[in-house]
Amino acid sequence: MANYLFTSESVTEGHPDKICDQISDAVLDAMLQGDPQSRVACECAATTGMVLIMGEITSKSQVDIPALARRVICDIGYDRSEYGFDGNTCNILTSLDRQSPDIAMGVSLGSGGAGSVGAGDQGMMFGFACDETAEYMPLTISLSHRLTRRLAEVRRGSLPYLRPDGKAQVTVEYDGYTPVRISAVVVSSQHAAEVDIGQVRQDILEQVIAPVLPKGLCDERTRYFINPTGRFVVGGPMGDSGVTGRKIIVDTYGGWGRHGGGAFSGKDPTKVDRSAAYAARYVAKNIVAAGLASRCEVQLAYAIGVAEPVSVNVNTFGTGKRPTDEIEAAVRRTFDLRPAAIIDSLGLRSLRYQPLASYGHMGREELNVSFERTDRVEELLENI
Repeated sequence: MANYLFTSESVTEGHPDKICDQISDAVLDAMLQGDPQSRVACECAATTGMVLIMGEITSKSQVDIPALARRVICDIGYDRSEYGFDGNTCNILTSLDRQSPDIAMGVSLGSGGAGSVGAGDQGMMFGFACDETAEYMPLTISLSHRLTRRLAEVRRGSLPYLRPDGKAQVTVEYDGYTPVRISAVVVSSQHAAEVDIGQVRQDILEQVIAPVLPKGLCDERTRYFINPTGRFVVGGPMGDSGVTGRKIIVDTYGGWGRHGGGAFSGKDPTKVDRSAAYAARYVAKNIVAAGLASRCEVQLAYAIGVAEPVSVNVNTFGTGKRPTDEIEAAVRRTFDLRPAAIIDSLGLRSLRYQPLASYGHMGREELNVSFERTDRVEELLENI
Protein backbone atom coordinates (compact mmCIF):
# COMPACT_ATOMS: atom_id res chain seq x y z
CA MET A 1 0.00 0.00 0.00
CA ALA A 2 1.49 3.34 -1.05
CA ASN A 3 1.86 6.12 1.49
CA TYR A 4 -1.03 8.58 1.55
CA LEU A 5 -2.05 11.86 3.19
CA PHE A 6 -5.01 12.40 5.50
CA THR A 7 -6.23 15.69 6.98
CA SER A 8 -8.44 16.61 9.94
CA GLU A 9 -9.49 20.00 11.30
CA SER A 10 -10.59 21.55 14.57
CA VAL A 11 -12.14 24.92 15.41
CA THR A 12 -11.90 27.06 18.52
CA GLU A 13 -14.66 27.73 21.02
CA GLY A 14 -15.16 31.14 19.40
CA HIS A 15 -16.06 29.72 15.99
CA PRO A 16 -19.68 30.69 15.18
CA ASP A 17 -20.89 27.08 15.01
CA LYS A 18 -19.17 26.25 18.29
CA ILE A 19 -20.75 29.24 20.01
CA CYS A 20 -24.11 27.72 19.08
CA ASP A 21 -23.09 24.23 20.25
CA GLN A 22 -22.03 25.60 23.62
CA ILE A 23 -25.22 27.59 24.13
CA SER A 24 -27.32 24.53 23.24
CA ASP A 25 -25.42 22.33 25.69
CA ALA A 26 -25.47 25.00 28.40
CA VAL A 27 -29.27 25.03 28.13
CA LEU A 28 -29.28 21.22 28.33
CA ASP A 29 -27.04 21.23 31.43
CA ALA A 30 -29.25 23.78 33.18
CA MET A 31 -32.41 21.79 32.41
CA LEU A 32 -30.91 18.49 33.58
CA GLN A 33 -29.56 20.07 36.75
CA GLY A 34 -33.05 21.07 37.87
CA ASP A 35 -34.83 18.04 36.40
CA PRO A 36 -32.75 14.98 35.39
CA GLN A 37 -35.72 13.67 33.39
CA SER A 38 -35.82 16.76 31.16
CA ARG A 39 -36.42 16.17 27.47
CA VAL A 40 -34.36 18.68 25.54
CA ALA A 41 -33.81 19.30 21.84
CA CYS A 42 -32.33 22.79 21.81
CA GLU A 43 -30.70 24.33 18.76
CA CYS A 44 -29.20 27.72 18.15
CA ALA A 45 -28.33 30.05 15.28
CA ALA A 46 -26.10 33.09 15.47
CA THR A 47 -25.33 35.96 13.14
CA THR A 48 -24.23 39.59 13.45
CA GLY A 49 -25.67 40.95 16.69
CA MET A 50 -28.23 38.19 17.16
CA VAL A 51 -28.74 34.70 18.60
CA LEU A 52 -31.86 32.59 18.04
CA ILE A 53 -32.48 29.73 20.48
CA MET A 54 -35.13 27.29 19.32
CA GLY A 55 -36.38 23.76 19.80
CA GLU A 56 -38.49 21.56 22.03
CA ILE A 57 -38.06 21.31 25.80
CA THR A 58 -40.19 19.51 28.37
CA SER A 59 -38.80 20.09 31.86
CA LYS A 60 -39.71 21.12 35.40
CA SER A 61 -36.64 23.37 35.45
CA GLN A 62 -37.00 27.12 35.30
CA VAL A 63 -34.06 28.61 33.41
CA ASP A 64 -33.38 32.18 32.31
CA ILE A 65 -32.23 31.11 28.86
CA PRO A 66 -31.28 34.56 27.49
CA ALA A 67 -29.12 35.27 30.56
CA LEU A 68 -27.52 31.85 30.22
CA ALA A 69 -26.71 32.46 26.55
CA ARG A 70 -25.15 35.83 27.36
CA ARG A 71 -22.93 34.22 30.00
CA VAL A 72 -21.72 31.57 27.56
CA ILE A 73 -20.92 34.14 24.87
CA CYS A 74 -19.03 36.39 27.30
CA ASP A 75 -17.11 33.46 28.82
CA ILE A 76 -15.94 32.50 25.33
CA GLY A 77 -14.50 35.99 24.97
CA TYR A 78 -17.05 37.95 22.97
CA ASP A 79 -17.66 40.55 25.64
CA ARG A 80 -17.14 43.85 23.82
CA SER A 81 -18.36 45.38 20.60
CA GLU A 82 -14.87 45.87 19.17
CA TYR A 83 -14.66 42.08 18.74
CA GLY A 84 -17.64 42.21 16.35
CA PHE A 85 -19.95 40.35 18.75
CA ASP A 86 -20.88 41.20 22.34
CA GLY A 87 -22.76 38.87 24.64
CA ASN A 88 -23.78 41.80 26.81
CA THR A 89 -25.69 43.63 24.10
CA CYS A 90 -26.56 41.16 21.30
CA ASN A 91 -30.21 40.37 20.68
CA ILE A 92 -31.32 37.02 22.15
CA LEU A 93 -34.48 35.51 20.64
CA THR A 94 -36.14 32.33 21.90
CA SER A 95 -38.67 30.09 20.21
CA LEU A 96 -39.24 26.99 22.34
CA ASP A 97 -42.07 24.48 22.50
CA ARG A 98 -42.69 21.21 24.35
CA GLN A 99 -41.55 17.83 23.05
CA SER A 100 -43.96 16.21 20.62
CA PRO A 101 -46.34 13.91 22.56
CA ASP A 102 -45.92 11.26 19.87
CA ILE A 103 -42.15 11.15 20.40
CA ALA A 104 -42.57 11.36 24.18
CA MET A 105 -44.88 8.32 24.18
CA GLY A 106 -42.41 6.17 22.24
CA VAL A 107 -39.45 7.22 24.35
CA SER A 108 -41.19 6.85 27.70
CA LEU A 109 -42.75 3.46 27.10
CA GLY A 110 -40.66 1.86 24.41
CA SER A 111 -41.56 -1.49 22.91
CA GLY A 112 -40.24 -3.46 25.87
CA GLY A 113 -43.09 -2.58 28.19
CA ALA A 114 -43.58 -0.10 31.03
CA GLY A 115 -40.38 1.32 32.44
CA SER A 116 -38.28 0.70 29.36
CA VAL A 117 -36.90 3.58 27.33
CA GLY A 118 -37.29 3.45 23.60
CA ALA A 119 -34.93 5.19 21.22
CA GLY A 120 -35.81 8.85 20.67
CA ASP A 121 -35.47 8.46 16.91
CA GLN A 122 -34.46 6.06 14.20
CA GLY A 123 -30.97 6.25 12.79
CA MET A 124 -27.47 4.86 12.90
CA MET A 125 -24.57 5.98 15.07
CA PHE A 126 -20.86 5.23 14.81
CA GLY A 127 -18.01 4.96 17.27
CA PHE A 128 -14.34 4.68 16.38
CA ALA A 129 -11.03 4.05 18.13
CA CYS A 130 -7.47 3.37 17.07
CA ASP A 131 -4.08 2.97 18.73
CA GLU A 132 -2.39 6.01 17.13
CA THR A 133 -2.53 8.09 20.32
CA ALA A 134 -2.70 7.48 24.07
CA GLU A 135 -6.39 8.45 24.07
CA TYR A 136 -7.13 6.01 21.20
CA MET A 137 -7.92 8.78 18.71
CA PRO A 138 -6.60 9.42 15.19
CA LEU A 139 -3.45 11.54 15.27
CA THR A 140 -4.76 14.10 12.77
CA ILE A 141 -7.79 15.15 14.83
CA SER A 142 -5.89 14.85 18.12
CA LEU A 143 -3.21 17.30 16.96
CA SER A 144 -5.80 19.65 15.44
CA HIS A 145 -7.67 19.85 18.76
CA ARG A 146 -4.43 20.46 20.65
CA LEU A 147 -3.62 23.36 18.35
CA THR A 148 -7.01 25.04 18.79
CA ARG A 149 -6.93 24.55 22.55
CA ARG A 150 -3.45 26.09 22.57
CA LEU A 151 -4.80 29.05 20.58
CA ALA A 152 -7.38 29.60 23.31
CA GLU A 153 -4.71 29.36 26.03
CA VAL A 154 -2.39 31.98 24.52
CA ARG A 155 -5.34 34.25 23.68
CA ARG A 156 -6.12 34.34 27.39
CA GLY A 157 -2.46 34.72 28.29
CA SER A 158 0.62 35.72 26.32
CA LEU A 159 -1.12 36.80 23.08
CA PRO A 160 -4.10 38.95 24.15
CA TYR A 161 -4.38 40.50 20.69
CA LEU A 162 -5.81 37.21 19.40
CA ARG A 163 -9.59 36.95 19.25
CA PRO A 164 -11.89 33.96 19.96
CA ASP A 165 -12.48 32.69 16.40
CA GLY A 166 -9.93 30.30 14.92
CA LYS A 167 -9.21 27.03 13.14
CA ALA A 168 -6.46 24.44 12.82
CA GLN A 169 -5.86 21.69 10.30
CA VAL A 170 -3.21 18.95 10.30
CA THR A 171 -2.20 16.71 7.39
CA VAL A 172 -0.31 13.52 8.24
CA GLU A 173 1.43 11.13 5.88
CA TYR A 174 0.58 7.51 6.64
CA ASP A 175 2.20 4.21 5.76
CA GLY A 176 -0.77 1.89 6.06
CA TYR A 177 -2.23 2.91 9.41
CA THR A 178 1.08 4.16 10.82
CA PRO A 179 1.75 7.92 10.96
CA VAL A 180 5.08 8.65 9.27
CA ARG A 181 5.37 12.44 9.23
CA ILE A 182 3.39 15.66 9.45
CA SER A 183 3.01 17.01 5.93
CA ALA A 184 1.17 20.30 6.49
CA VAL A 185 -0.24 22.45 9.27
CA VAL A 186 -2.79 25.25 8.87
CA VAL A 187 -3.61 27.61 11.73
CA SER A 188 -5.86 30.66 11.39
CA SER A 189 -6.77 32.97 14.24
CA GLN A 190 -8.85 36.10 14.45
CA HIS A 191 -6.72 39.02 15.67
CA ALA A 192 -6.80 42.71 16.49
CA ALA A 193 -6.69 45.01 13.46
CA GLU A 194 -3.58 46.92 14.53
CA VAL A 195 -1.30 43.86 14.79
CA ASP A 196 1.08 43.19 11.90
CA ILE A 197 0.50 39.89 10.12
CA GLY A 198 4.19 39.07 10.37
CA GLN A 199 3.96 39.30 14.16
CA VAL A 200 0.85 37.12 14.18
CA ARG A 201 2.57 34.43 12.11
CA GLN A 202 5.74 34.44 14.17
CA ASP A 203 3.89 34.30 17.49
CA ILE A 204 1.58 31.47 16.40
CA LEU A 205 4.50 29.46 15.02
CA GLU A 206 6.52 29.87 18.22
CA GLN A 207 3.81 29.78 20.87
CA VAL A 208 1.10 27.59 19.36
CA ILE A 209 2.53 25.23 16.75
CA ALA A 210 6.01 24.52 18.16
CA PRO A 211 4.84 23.44 21.66
CA VAL A 212 2.16 21.12 20.26
CA LEU A 213 3.56 19.19 17.30
CA PRO A 214 5.70 16.10 17.99
CA LYS A 215 9.24 16.99 16.92
CA GLY A 216 9.92 13.54 15.54
CA LEU A 217 7.11 13.84 13.00
CA CYS A 218 8.10 17.24 11.60
CA ASP A 219 10.86 17.57 9.00
CA GLU A 220 12.23 20.07 6.50
CA ARG A 221 9.36 19.30 4.12
CA THR A 222 6.59 20.07 6.63
CA ARG A 223 4.66 23.10 5.39
CA TYR A 224 3.14 25.72 7.69
CA PHE A 225 0.26 28.00 6.69
CA ILE A 226 -0.54 30.63 9.33
CA ASN A 227 -3.42 33.03 8.57
CA PRO A 228 -2.80 32.31 4.88
CA THR A 229 -5.16 35.06 3.64
CA GLY A 230 -2.98 37.59 5.48
CA ARG A 231 -5.78 39.15 7.57
CA PHE A 232 -8.41 37.75 9.92
CA VAL A 233 -9.95 40.65 11.82
CA VAL A 234 -13.67 40.11 11.19
CA GLY A 235 -14.64 36.81 12.80
CA GLY A 236 -17.23 35.09 14.95
CA PRO A 237 -20.90 35.54 14.04
CA MET A 238 -20.09 38.85 12.35
CA GLY A 239 -17.89 37.04 9.84
CA ASP A 240 -20.05 33.96 9.34
CA SER A 241 -23.35 32.68 10.67
CA GLY A 242 -23.30 29.82 13.15
CA VAL A 243 -25.63 26.85 13.66
CA THR A 244 -25.75 24.08 16.26
CA GLY A 245 -24.55 20.73 14.96
CA ARG A 246 -22.66 21.88 11.89
CA LYS A 247 -19.27 20.63 13.09
CA ILE A 248 -20.09 16.95 13.61
CA ILE A 249 -16.82 15.72 12.08
CA VAL A 250 -14.83 18.07 14.32
CA ASP A 251 -16.90 16.70 17.22
CA THR A 252 -15.95 13.10 16.44
CA TYR A 253 -13.00 11.58 14.56
CA GLY A 254 -11.91 14.15 12.01
CA GLY A 255 -13.22 12.11 9.10
CA TRP A 256 -11.58 8.80 10.00
CA GLY A 257 -14.70 7.13 11.37
CA ARG A 258 -18.01 7.30 9.58
CA HIS A 259 -20.85 9.42 10.94
CA GLY A 260 -24.56 8.73 11.03
CA GLY A 261 -25.36 12.42 10.53
CA GLY A 262 -26.98 13.24 13.88
CA ALA A 263 -25.51 16.10 15.90
CA PHE A 264 -24.93 15.89 19.67
CA SER A 265 -25.25 19.32 21.24
CA GLY A 266 -28.52 20.39 22.81
CA LYS A 267 -29.94 16.85 22.96
CA ASP A 268 -30.73 15.01 26.18
CA PRO A 269 -29.48 11.41 26.44
CA THR A 270 -32.78 9.82 25.40
CA LYS A 271 -31.76 10.98 21.91
CA VAL A 272 -29.67 8.12 20.57
CA ASP A 273 -27.92 10.54 18.23
CA ARG A 274 -25.97 11.43 21.34
CA SER A 275 -26.13 8.54 23.79
CA ALA A 276 -25.62 5.75 21.26
CA ALA A 277 -22.73 7.61 19.62
CA TYR A 278 -21.08 7.81 23.03
CA ALA A 279 -21.82 4.13 23.64
CA ALA A 280 -20.36 3.16 20.27
CA ARG A 281 -17.16 5.06 21.11
CA TYR A 282 -17.09 3.30 24.50
CA VAL A 283 -17.37 -0.10 22.85
CA ALA A 284 -14.80 0.64 20.14
CA LYS A 285 -12.28 2.05 22.62
CA ASN A 286 -12.55 -0.97 24.90
CA ILE A 287 -12.07 -3.31 21.92
CA VAL A 288 -8.82 -1.57 20.94
CA ALA A 289 -7.66 -1.24 24.57
CA ALA A 290 -8.24 -4.98 24.96
CA GLY A 291 -5.84 -5.65 22.08
CA LEU A 292 -8.56 -7.25 19.99
CA ALA A 293 -7.85 -4.83 17.13
CA SER A 294 -5.68 -1.79 16.44
CA ARG A 295 -8.56 0.02 14.71
CA CYS A 296 -12.25 -0.46 15.30
CA GLU A 297 -15.50 1.11 14.16
CA VAL A 298 -18.81 0.19 15.79
CA GLN A 299 -22.17 0.95 14.19
CA LEU A 300 -25.42 0.89 16.18
CA ALA A 301 -28.86 1.38 14.64
CA TYR A 302 -32.23 2.01 16.28
CA ALA A 303 -35.93 2.35 15.54
CA ILE A 304 -37.93 5.06 17.31
CA GLY A 305 -39.64 3.77 20.43
CA VAL A 306 -37.78 0.43 20.31
CA ALA A 307 -35.29 -0.31 23.08
CA GLU A 308 -33.07 -2.96 21.50
CA PRO A 309 -30.79 -1.81 18.67
CA VAL A 310 -31.91 -3.19 15.33
CA SER A 311 -28.27 -3.86 14.42
CA VAL A 312 -24.78 -3.94 15.91
CA ASN A 313 -21.84 -4.01 13.51
CA VAL A 314 -18.12 -4.19 14.27
CA ASN A 315 -15.46 -3.38 11.67
CA THR A 316 -11.76 -3.85 12.49
CA PHE A 317 -10.42 -2.91 9.03
CA GLY A 318 -8.39 -6.10 8.85
CA THR A 319 -6.57 -5.39 12.14
CA GLY A 320 -8.61 -7.78 14.32
CA LYS A 321 -6.76 -10.37 16.38
CA ARG A 322 -9.87 -12.54 16.44
CA PRO A 323 -12.57 -13.10 13.81
CA THR A 324 -14.96 -10.15 13.58
CA ASP A 325 -18.03 -12.29 14.33
CA GLU A 326 -16.42 -13.43 17.59
CA ILE A 327 -15.66 -9.83 18.61
CA GLU A 328 -19.20 -8.81 17.70
CA ALA A 329 -20.66 -11.63 19.78
CA ALA A 330 -18.47 -10.62 22.72
CA VAL A 331 -19.73 -7.04 22.39
CA ARG A 332 -23.34 -8.21 22.58
CA ARG A 333 -22.57 -10.27 25.69
CA THR A 334 -20.62 -7.47 27.39
CA PHE A 335 -22.57 -4.28 26.64
CA ASP A 336 -26.25 -3.56 27.15
CA LEU A 337 -26.96 -1.16 24.29
CA ARG A 338 -30.59 -0.32 25.05
CA PRO A 339 -31.01 3.46 25.58
CA ALA A 340 -31.99 3.16 29.26
CA ALA A 341 -29.01 0.92 29.97
CA ILE A 342 -26.64 3.27 28.14
CA ILE A 343 -27.96 6.26 30.11
CA ASP A 344 -27.61 4.43 33.44
CA SER A 345 -24.27 2.73 32.87
CA LEU A 346 -22.60 5.87 31.54
CA GLY A 347 -24.34 8.23 33.97
CA LEU A 348 -25.56 10.43 31.14
CA ARG A 349 -28.21 12.28 33.15
CA SER A 350 -25.55 13.72 35.47
CA LEU A 351 -22.86 14.42 32.87
CA ARG A 352 -21.96 18.06 32.15
CA TYR A 353 -22.24 18.48 28.41
CA GLN A 354 -21.10 22.04 27.72
CA PRO A 355 -17.36 21.23 28.17
CA LEU A 356 -17.73 18.66 25.37
CA ALA A 357 -19.21 21.21 22.97
CA SER A 358 -15.80 22.50 21.89
CA TYR A 359 -12.55 20.66 21.09
CA GLY A 360 -14.28 17.35 20.42
CA HIS A 361 -16.57 15.01 22.29
CA MET A 362 -14.33 11.96 21.90
CA GLY A 363 -10.91 11.36 23.42
CA ARG A 364 -11.59 13.85 26.22
CA GLU A 365 -9.93 11.88 28.99
CA GLU A 366 -9.05 15.10 30.85
CA LEU A 367 -12.78 15.61 31.49
CA ASN A 368 -13.10 12.12 33.01
CA VAL A 369 -16.19 11.36 30.93
CA SER A 370 -17.65 7.90 31.39
CA PHE A 371 -17.59 6.78 27.76
CA GLU A 372 -13.80 7.25 27.61
CA ARG A 373 -13.17 4.64 30.29
CA THR A 374 -11.55 1.32 29.36
CA ASP A 375 -13.14 -0.55 32.25
CA ARG A 376 -14.76 -3.33 30.19
CA VAL A 377 -11.54 -4.79 28.79
CA GLU A 378 -11.38 -7.82 31.08
CA GLU A 379 -15.07 -8.60 30.60
CA LEU A 380 -14.70 -8.38 26.83
CA LEU A 381 -11.77 -10.79 26.89
CA GLU A 382 -13.71 -13.19 29.12
CA ASN A 383 -16.63 -13.13 26.68
CA ILE A 384 -14.61 -13.61 23.51
